[in-house]
Amino acid sequence: MKNKLFFLLTLVIAALGACKKDLGNYNYNPPSEPVVTAFKDSTFQALVGDTLTLAPKVTIEGANYLKDLTYQWDIYVAEEARADTYTGYPLKIVYNLSPQVRDAKLTITDKRNGIKYFFPFKILGGTQFSAGTTVLSVDNGVTKLSFIKPNKTILANLYRSLNGEDLPANPTQLFPKPFAYQPGTVENYWVIAQDAAHQSVVIDGNTMLRKNYFNAQFFTPPSPLNLGYFEASTGSPSGVVNGKLYLAVTSTAPFAPDFGKFSSAQSGNYTLSNFYTHGPSYFFGFDPAAQSFISFDGGGNYMGNDFAFDGTAFDPKHLGTGSLVFMQAQSGQSYAYIKGADGDIYELSFYLDMDNYDARAIHVYGKRVFKGASLVTSDTKWQKSTVDIFYFTSADKIYRYNPLNQDLRTLDANFNGQKVTMIKLSADGNTLTAGTTGTLYTLDVSVSKNGNITKTITGIPGAPVDVVIH
Repeated sequence: MKNKLFFLLTLVIAALGACKKDLGNYNYNPPSEPVVTAFKDSTFQALVGDTLTLAPKVTIEGANYLKDLTYQWDIYVAEEARADTYTGYPLKIVYNLSPQVRDAKLTITDKRNGIKYFFPFKILGGTQFSAGTTVLSVDNGVTKLSFIKPNKTILANLYRSLNGEDLPANPTQLFPKPFAYQPGTVENYWVIAQDAAHQSVVIDGNTMLRKNYFNAQFFTPPSPLNLGYFEASTGSPSGVVNGKLYLAVTSTAPFAPDFGKFSSAQSGNYTLSNFYTHGPSYFFGFDPAAQSFISFDGGGNYMGNDFAFDGTAFDPKHLGTGSLVFMQAQSGQSYAYIKGADGDIYELSFYLDMDNYDARAIHVYGKRVFKGASLVTSDTKWQKSTVDIFYFTSADKIYRYNPLNQDLRTLDANFNGQKVTMIKLSADGNTLTAGTTGTLYTLDVSVSKNGNITKTITGIPGAPVDVVIH
């Protein structure tokens, strides 16, 4: 018994000693990590056809950033479901991808231990047409497309110079069609025109070369092809064609040839005016034939005037005889301007609630004669800010109107008696671009400013119709 006890005690002491000795094995020193200064999650600009060089500052304790590390650069080409991969330091390539924002990743591998480190970043590709102002104008009946560089150099009548033909007559809109799922970019320009003899045109936003004629935007183009207004508030185009709502096909991959084309009109017994809104989960517009507000669900299914309403100032389902002058409705407080049978222009105020599919409603607030009715002409141009400040033209003047207090004032800008043919409000609502024959003006309409001119560009061929500033 004593021998067994002695033997057990010896084993316990040996085990304790082994544990105590093993404590030293946990003094772990992690390997040094590479530090990349001012790089992770950054966006770098690249010009198509020029050399792109990325040489971020890399440091690593106890090692050499060139000898002990390897570098792999992956630039993702989402529209083709692939990545361009390069190795070495620095990255130095001729950038040849189509202009848009691209995700990319730098992978650094420590050759001493094989550990990899990842640093995401972005590349914003562009061309000489990526920064500046594209101008659509009419010069003695001829439609012209020009480009203004940031240094104010004007490439006048650029479309004719590059393509050897004139654009269709009677242009109404210069629509910047964005890259797939990248609102705010410009893949193509659509020159929308009312010309029975010549088709509207699709122009490559990178080269300004004609890409195709507008019937190519349809699987089967309708006949006649009467183009209205187009927008891409959610990044995917929609528009009014022959008084019907059309939605671009987005069910294929972005690089597929059918992506972004129009199929058939959204079915239903309706006529849709150009003044429609694409909301988060609905389309909302006006049917001039039925004299009624109408809606579609988020998928474009026609819902008609199947909505509830309250208030007695007007009936949104039966507005009477009149024509819609301007409307840019939105979820919440909205306004519409309608010319009645008596010739007066009326301001309709209402609250738009179309986001709830099961309880879509319009809350009617009021109807009154528009304070600026006497100033509105058949060719008055309108713009509305996100905070419901309206701007409209009348001859050589631009007016600012606040419907909350009916404050109507003339902007300070002096156009020397020249008729204002175009206005375009910036996304932030702080600047208004105005056009007269031969000239573009930038007006400051930010808080406490009343439209003083801050920049003037002359040499525009003819009278501006629309602009895209980027």
